[in-house]
Amino acid sequence: MTIETQGTPVFIIPTAHGWNLLRSVERNGSWNVRKLQSLEEAVPLLMPTDDLILGLPLTAVLAQRFRLPTADPAEFPEMIRIQIEKALPFSPDEVTTDFEVIEQNETGSVVSAVAVRNEQLAQIAEPLLKRGYIPRQVTVYASQRASTYAPQGNALLIYPEGETLVYAVTENGKLSLARTLESANGEQLQMELPQLRLSAELQGISASFPNVLLDEKCYGLRDTVQGILASSAEIVGIELPPAPVKLNLLPESWRRRRLHLARQLEWRKRLIWAGSTYAGLLFILLAYLAFMHMRIGRIERQIALDSPKTEFVRATEANWKALAPAIDSHYYPVEILLHLFESLPSADVRITAYNQSARQISVDGEANTVALAYKFIESIKKNSELGVVQFDMSAPRILPNDHAQFRIEGRPR
Repeated sequence: MTIETQGTPVFIIPTAHGWNLLRSVERNGSWNVRKLQSLEEAVPLLMPTDDLILGLPLTAVLAQRFRLPTADPAEFPEMIRIQIEKALPFSPDEVTTDFEVIEQNETGSVVSAVAVRNEQLAQIAEPLLKRGYIPRQVTVYASQRASTYAPQGNALLIYPEGETLVYAVTENGKLSLARTLESANGEQLQMELPQLRLSAELQGISASFPNVLLDEKCYGLRDTVQGILASSAEIVGIELPPAPVKLNLLPESWRRRRLHLARQLEWRKRLIWAGSTYAGLLFILLAYLAFMHMRIGRIERQIALDSPKTEFVRATEANWKALAPAIDSHYYPVEILLHLFESLPSADVRITAYNQSARQISVDGEANTVALAYKFIESIKKNSELGVVQFDMSAPRILPNDHAQFRIEGRPR
C-alpha cells in the first residue's frame, strides 16, 4: 500500500544538536532550512498537505550487510527477515525492515538491510503522530547522505548526529557498515577508524576509501582523518535536498493510518469545494434576484410614468371601436346586407329578416335543404368584405316541407 501526495516536499533530518527541517520554496526553487531542538518544534511548521520524509539517526536503527546466494529479488525479503531475526531479540511484528541492493551478479547478491524497532520509532516520532503528521517515508539519514554525495563506489562518511559522531562505510550509495562515537575527539577517532577498516575488510568491503566525506561541523578533525586514512577529506554541508533513497521503514500500521487521514483530507477538500460551489451559486442566485427586483422596479416606475399616455390610447381605442359602426363603411347595414346577398349560393336560399345594432347582427332565412344553409354560412365566412364581422350559425330547424330554417348571428370584430 502506497500513498502518493502532491504536497510540498519537506525533509526532517537529524543534526548535531537536534533536527533540521528542509522545506522547498516553490516560487524560486530554493530550500528553507529551520533548526529545531526537538520534533515538537516542527509541528507548527507543518501542514496536512506536506510530503513529509523523516530521516532517522543511526542510533535508532540496525544496519547490516548481507551476501545472499540468489539473484532473485522475490527471495530477498524472506532471507533478510531470517537474518534480522537472528540479529535482534524481537519478534518480526515488533520491527520494520527494508533493504537496498548494493551489487548483484549471477551467483548472488549483496544487500544493505536496515531494521528499526516500531516502539522506538513511535517514541521518536510521537510529536508528529499526535498531530496526525505521518511521514510518507521513514528512512536513514546516513543513507540519504551516501546517496547524495557518493552514489557510486566506496565512501566513508563522518558527521555529527545528536550527541554522537557517526562514521559510516557506504557502497554505491548504500549503507554497509556504521559505528558511532560518544565523543568527537581526534584521539578516540584514531583508535576507532583502524578497527572500522578491519571490520570492513572482514566483511568483504574494500577499505581503501576513494571518497572521504567530512561534515563541515567536523572541520577540526580533517587533519586527523587525513593522517589516518592517507587520503584527502571532502567537506560537505546540508543536502538541499537529500537524494531520494529506496529505504522506507514506515510501519504497516502507519501506512493504514496515513491512508485513512489522506482519505479524510480528500473528503474534507471535497466538502469545502462543494460548500464553496453551493455558496457561490447561492450568491449568484441572490444577485440575480436582486437584479430582477431592481429591473422590475424600474419597469413599474416606467409603467407608472407612461400610465397617462397609456390610458389616453386605451380610451381613444375604445372610442374608435364605439364609433366604428357609424364611420366605417364596412359596418354600414346596406354594405353588409349587399355582401350577404352576394354570398347566397343559389336562389334556393332566401333571407327573410335582417336586424343590426351597434353590437349584434342577426340574419334569418330559409333554404330548400340543410346543405344549402350550411353552404351559405361557409360562403359568408369566406367573403373578405364581411371579415369585419364574426358570423356563427346554430343548427337549422327542419320545416314540415323539409326546408331548413336558419338564423345567423354576427358580432363586430
